[in-house]
Amino acid sequence: MRILFAEDDRQLRASVVRGLREASYAVDQASTGPEALSLAAAAEYDVIVLDVLLPGKDGREVCRSIRESGNHVPILMLTALDGVEQRIAGLDAGADDYLTKPFDFGELLARLRALTRRRGEVRPQALVIGELEIDVARRSVRRNRRDIPLTAKEFALLLHLAHNAGRVVSRAELMQHVWDDARNSYSNIIDVYASRLRRKIDEGEKVSLFKTVRGSGFMLDAPPTAKAKTPVERSRASRERR
Repeated sequence: MRILFAEDDRQLRASVVRGLREASYAVDQASTGPEALSLAAAAEYDVIVLDVLLPGKDGREVCRSIRESGNHVPILMLTALDGVEQRIAGLDAGADDYLTKPFDFGELLARLRALTRRRGEVRPQALVIGELEIDVARRSVRRNRRDIPLTAKEFALLLHLAHNAGRVVSRAELMQHVWDDARNSYSNIIDVYASRLRRKIDEGEKVSLFKTVRGSGFMLDAPPTAKAKTPVERSRASRERR
């Protein structure tokens, strides 16, 4: 998930952005209203978080401009002003939700998840690709009952590939959504992490799930015979074995 976080308080912005990245979100950040508006126009985001009191153009103006451009991305407003009138003004400008400062980081994450659910883009908390099992909530990975320890960045890379399983994901997309850098898609850092992840995922296995498509990117996929079964299929197979 890619988030735009606009906040002029440098310390708060740094803290929240660090937490979001540790939670495997890709984050762009802005410190002024015009900067936030420029980023919102240039890139596609899953959620935008706007502080109300942004310099240059306040959060409500930014929100209104985003809506007037036809962009319906979910928007969460942040404010230190805990008045009903302030919340009404933000919602009238087009915001989807409001969070009053100071806030708990866990609540911010919950609000972000809720906004994506409302948009109909909620993603499963468990992913299965062949014998590979990814528990998103616990951030754990297993294959054939073998636990696979991953670093935060390796997990973020695996998760993006898993959400796009069966599709070739370009280096440019990975650089933008995993490394927060749309300008450096030819960096060898992607290949380094891809090599590490492939080794951890496929080590000792007969079937390779991690694939490199030369000149195009990377893909996580299982052959047809190794595709995950649905609960009904697993139940039927269990009865047949009896």
